[in-house]
Amino acid sequence: MLSQPDQVVRHFRDVLVWPVQIRPGFSGENVARIHHLMTADGQWAPIDDEFTTDPADFQERHYKEFVAFLPYVQRFLYGDSRSGCFDGQAHQAAPMAVFRRTDVAGLNVTPQAGDTPIHLRVAHVDLYLFLDMDVALLNVEVAADDLPLATALELLYRFGRAYPTGWDTGGQGVHNVYRSELLDRQGRVLATSDSENRERYLHFVCRNRAPCVGALWAWLLRPLVLDQEEEISELRFRLIEYYRMPMMAYLAIDDPRHLSREDFIRIGFAANLPSRDPVPLRDPAVVRFERLHCEDRYWTESDGGPNTRFICTGNALMLVGEAGSDYFRDADHGFLARFRHQYFLVFLIAHFHRAALLSFSDGLASAVNDLDIRDSESVRRFKRRIRQSFETFLRFTHRYWFHEVSEQGLVQALFQRTTRLLRNDELFSDVKEQVREMSAYLDSDSQRRQSATVLRLTVVTIFGLIATVVTGYFGMNLFSFPEVPESRKLLQFSLVTGATLGLVLFAVARSKRLSDFLEAMSDERLDLRAKWTSLARVFRKPEE
Repeated sequence: MLSQPDQVVRHFRDVLVWPVQIRPGFSGENVARIHHLMTADGQWAPIDDEFTTDPADFQERHYKEFVAFLPYVQRFLYGDSRSGCFDGQAHQAAPMAVFRRTDVAGLNVTPQAGDTPIHLRVAHVDLYLFLDMDVALLNVEVAADDLPLATALELLYRFGRAYPTGWDTGGQGVHNVYRSELLDRQGRVLATSDSENRERYLHFVCRNRAPCVGALWAWLLRPLVLDQEEEISELRFRLIEYYRMPMMAYLAIDDPRHLSREDFIRIGFAANLPSRDPVPLRDPAVVRFERLHCEDRYWTESDGGPNTRFICTGNALMLVGEAGSDYFRDADHGFLARFRHQYFLVFLIAHFHRAALLSFSDGLASAVNDLDIRDSESVRRFKRRIRQSFETFLRFTHRYWFHEVSEQGLVQALFQRTTRLLRNDELFSDVKEQVREMSAYLDSDSQRRQSATVLRLTVVTIFGLIATVVTGYFGMNLFSFPEVPESRKLLQFSLVTGATLGLVLFAVARSKRLSDFLEAMSDERLDLRAKWTSLARVFRKPEE
């Protein structure tokens, strides 16, 4: 077999899918406002879905992408049309909106100090937003040709990190790329990484107790601004995942059969395994590598092929195949087209599920942290946030959450494998239980308040009998009130009304003690002294 440095990746694609949490409040009915804020400076433009108004623009690739998914997933991805004809207005908006940067065309990456910069073509930079969800996914796709496999693995390991995890003795960030530059169509630099700016990251974390996003990624996300930044912006975001962005990679190699098992392991774990580190052979994920991470239905290891292997680790999805295969390299009908569309959407849905669930969990934790039961306004705010979270989670469950996305075996297998490795089902169960506990708390609190109200009304009603007797007394005509002067009538009315009002207010104020007194009076086991003690307690001054 050829050694790793001798292998050449004839065509290389790296696709990043970075989930972030939009500050709560910009979802649902605010979609139009988000659209305005995103497109105000002209750097982002909305992307229409595949269903253009002109059927002549609807290609077979679009059709194959659409039919790869089940109907409810189609409605999630592309919206819904209940009209028998399409006039451009009859369809309902898709729950997913996509915006694309119009100014980024290239990327220069220097993996490590002293390396020659690598030029990557930027296929697109997109931002995915979801109706009713405070979640956004940044999608960056880059491409290159004729890269040594070792260089490709170095790029996959280092590119796509939101910030450095530390610095070496020379002051350079570790694990991330040494330098990266975004370029426009004329080759001018738009933004540059700043991983060497150690003081910026240290000061930010010290002041805000939150990680600082690298300058290049922060620029790429504008007008979204990190929530802890002092810069004024209506659209703000927070990190909800690990700083290593989920990624997909497409590697077209002359003959993948020449790759060793260790090479495939390095490709599969490229996002987390430095190229110079030995493969951890005793790691359970390595021991069970083929069973846990490899989808080999198109891997025959024969001259006739196909020799295409999918490697999925949850946070990464790798596609390795023969560069000489026309079908593998076909950008309209083959594996490359499917990688960029069907398989990408499968990967995106799985990570959207995880990001949304993490956002729910974070929102519930934030609501509990903000709760102060001694502050009535805090309690009302807590109840409002929990009810909103419960309503949003209900919509998420019925609109976005599903276990099957396709009847096509490979598409469904990749979705299930990605979901299982991300542990989305366990996360969903945890969040559902949290929501259920919050809902149960609200229900029990409401029942407690209702019980207290009924108790007070019962006490007031019982002692209101006294007022009823008094008013009945005046209605018995024992006295000839028509002969009483008007001034005396007014005086008597005022006295009775004041006494009745005072009695009712006193009964409300001491309803709990009066309830205890009534309970003591009805208890035949208590002697007369204990009952009078319970009555005396009603008139005592409240304890501090």
